[in-house]
Amino acid sequence: MSIDGEQDVVALKRVGAVVAEARDAMAAHVAPGVTTAELDAVGRDVLRRHGARSAPQLAYQFPGATCISVNDEIAHGIPSQRVLREGDLVNIDVSAELDGYWADSGASFPVGQVSPRARALLFGTKAALDDAIAEVRAGAPLRNIGRAVERRARRSGFRVVRNLCGHGVGRHIHEEPQVSNTFERHNPLLLPEGLVMTIEPFFTTSATVAIEGDDGWTLRTPDGSIGAQFEHTLIVTRGQPIIVT
Repeated sequence: MSIDGEQDVVALKRVGAVVAEARDAMAAHVAPGVTTAELDAVGRDVLRRHGARSAPQLAYQFPGATCISVNDEIAHGIPSQRVLREGDLVNIDVSAELDGYWADSGASFPVGQVSPRARALLFGTKAALDDAIAEVRAGAPLRNIGRAVERRARRSGFRVVRNLCGHGVGRHIHEEPQVSNTFERHNPLLLPEGLVMTIEPFFTTSATVAIEGDDGWTLRTPDGSIGAQFEHTLIVTRGQPIIVT
């Protein structure tokens, strides 16, 4: 969507704050021995307390209130009785609708002590999100976002998942435009003022694509390599973007 006025900004900040609260509450419970279903229940309770609805359930009848992906699972992991173990990486992706507005955010976290390589993966992926956000301003080429993500991947020694991307958001969970994590040299699109979108780089230790798992939802690496993702919803302005999550 593109905002029409301050009322849209206020409403997006409201739903974004709920999404961020759920994400952070779930993150606070990440520990060895916790199940992904238990994490999902924490996020579900935050959404319900604020009168928000789970976006994946509302839009796609997803089996959980949130998406929780572990290790080689890149996205859309179904909450279950899977127990988190020391050394795992877990991705928490929360999206919700409140009063007709939608927001989306995700982050990856270590479970207990993780390997130096896994910790570097988390740092590099988060840095890619920060680099990409720094490219966002009205009139700037959309392709600069993917260029920033790819540059960070090369510097940090990781691979970009090329078939996953950010997206427009605001009136639905997935809207145009697609926000690529790779440099699309010939993409002519310039970022319009007021555009609401997500940026969400996905890095892995070796894979460059994600494939659908047997459950019909979970996306994972084909080679078993671990991955990480970080995501914010933001509003394009003439200066620094407004991050609502």
